[in-house]
Amino acid sequence: MGFISFIKNAGKKLFGKKDKETSSSSASPAQEKDRTDILREEVGKYNLPIQNLDLDVSELVTVSGKTNTNAEREKVILAVGNIEGVGGVEDNISVTNPEPEAKFHVVQKGDTLSKIAKDVYGDPMRYPEIFEANRPLLKDPDEIYPGQTLRIPMS
Repeated sequence: MGFISFIKNAGKKLFGKKDKETSSSSASPAQEKDRTDILREEVGKYNLPIQNLDLDVSELVTVSGKTNTNAEREKVILAVGNIEGVGGVEDNISVTNPEPEAKFHVVQKGDTLSKIAKDVYGDPMRYPEIFEANRPLLKDPDEIYPGQTLRIPMS
């Protein structure tokens, strides 16, 4: 648990222009609810097993709930954090069966999963481990973008 920083101007574009122009301090409760619902739907698309999901949204999203593994917790964090306009995620998710946490990697221009695997593991052919660690958030190993944050398993 803790704070995970994301690149605010990178990521999936879920919020409209009106949301980007509205600072968190001047957003109405209705606007906050809309953004919360949008993020809740985004997490729901991945069928990640989390109970009692609660999101508090501004540029910082506070997420809480309960899930079985760190991998599931980390994927919820990435599903919310890899959205344009989100600058950070405060993680308050409890895990019932914790295992070693993954590292997070911010994709740089020119990165591929093979390049990241070579840098992290010393073997570019281990890229499927990174791809699998980020499913269902990644649909294709060739579709990553600069600024995106990925899970890198360390076991």
